[in-house]
Amino acid sequence: MNQWIQDIDLRACGFFSLNSFGLLSHNWPEIVSSPNQILISFESPSQSNTYHETGKRRSSLIGEVGLMAKVCWPYFDPEYENFSNRMNPPRVSVDNASCHDCTLIKIDSVNKPGILLEVVQILTDLDFVITKAYISSDGGWFMDVFHVTDQQGKKITDSKTIDLIEKALGPKSKSTEGVKNWPSKHVGVHSVGDYTAIELIGRDRPGLLSEISAVLANLHFNVFAAEVWTHNRRIACVLYVNDATNQVADDPKRLSLMEEQLNNILRGCDGEKVARTSFSMGSTHMDRRLHQMLFADRDYESYAVAREVDSPPSLRPRITIERCEEKGYSVVSVKCKDRAKLMFDIVCTLTDMQYVVFHATVSSDGPYALQEYFIRHMDGCTLDTQGEKERVIQCIEAAIRRRVSEGVSLELCAKDRVGLLSEVTRILRENGLSVCRAGVSTRGEQALNVFYVRDASGNPVDMKTMEALCKEIGKTMMVDVKRVPSNTKAPETRGWAKTSFFFGNLLERFLT
Repeated sequence: MNQWIQDIDLRACGFFSLNSFGLLSHNWPEIVSSPNQILISFESPSQSNTYHETGKRRSSLIGEVGLMAKVCWPYFDPEYENFSNRMNPPRVSVDNASCHDCTLIKIDSVNKPGILLEVVQILTDLDFVITKAYISSDGGWFMDVFHVTDQQGKKITDSKTIDLIEKALGPKSKSTEGVKNWPSKHVGVHSVGDYTAIELIGRDRPGLLSEISAVLANLHFNVFAAEVWTHNRRIACVLYVNDATNQVADDPKRLSLMEEQLNNILRGCDGEKVARTSFSMGSTHMDRRLHQMLFADRDYESYAVAREVDSPPSLRPRITIERCEEKGYSVVSVKCKDRAKLMFDIVCTLTDMQYVVFHATVSSDGPYALQEYFIRHMDGCTLDTQGEKERVIQCIEAAIRRRVSEGVSLELCAKDRVGLLSEVTRILRENGLSVCRAGVSTRGEQALNVFYVRDASGNPVDMKTMEALCKEIGKTMMVDVKRVPSNTKAPETRGWAKTSFFFGNLLERFLT
């Protein structure tokens, strides 16, 4: 029996050790098991009769070991988790020779939950445009090929950028540590370095962003970085703030006062849903956090009605879900107007909905994109009911539309200071403009702000209004106005051939 226990102890090495209980010196006549724990009763030879006669000590020992099983977690060797990565480190290849108009990034690594989202997130944060992608992560290995360009449609040839890609995706990376130099892309804990992260969500209305920024300015908080999304009459914001001296804002009274005033503004315009202000907890990518906030807010539920009014049929994504009987996958096909970060938005939504992407193909045909994802739920099930399919379609369509901005964009550059965001948004409000999406970043002493605006009714802005606005704002800062193109032509049915799913073909694509 002792030899058997020792064998168990050896096999359990790295999880828990029976030696730590001091039990190997005893006889083991009986092992009592239950669904949630193993209760081990044991006897010392010199006291065996006493235990059998009274039964008290025996019960006591069983209770003690049972208690240990309840309160003591299994022990995991910290190095064991990284063992597979050390044995099979990720391999990253940046290839500029195989394709004349784009750079191929090939990634081979051990598969793990969420790895596809991590990779796409890094490529997105590097401002790469993904024109094609082939994904295969069935089993224990993860193999991807991405065709990417920079924002000007050129290859990635800068040696420093290539080195950064290899460090961020290669063996030395730890999740998204390779892109930690972009603080505006991450939502941190209550205090992140010298900044405090704030999350806001509520019902949108014209001038709301101006009121939010006015509260921060009156309390002498400076907005270092921010991202604002509006969708389906809801608004979600993530803001990084510090005080006027560029120190972390950690005074509990000031933070409590700010939270109270912001909640009053949000509740003042909220009807059915509850608005909230919170200090973010944990470390999450900013864009992913905005998706999570709006998803938790269920902004997709009434989108089926709102989209009939907000967008013409030619601009709506066409999403279908079919079943691949041969391999047991649900196949999600998305056809829509192509844009930056489209793949990230879709993969992020599927991941947060607890779906695993086993294979995928992404391609572009002119101004339109075709993306197919072969998925299962984390429990191994496919999307079998119509209700499940409709929910996934609604969530993906909402994720695509959250970042769509049509009309006019206003880019501003000025010296960073407390109250700058409040001043700009006040001028926009006074000119009858509503912000549908915004991004704020700071580089050195310069603040870079981008606003996508419409009029108060949600219609495109008249250019005469923009000219008058530029004259007013341009006195103190640099202004650049761009019209965001909107293609109202629907994608043609022909040319959208359904991707055939065959593992051999997919592997051939990896090698080209």
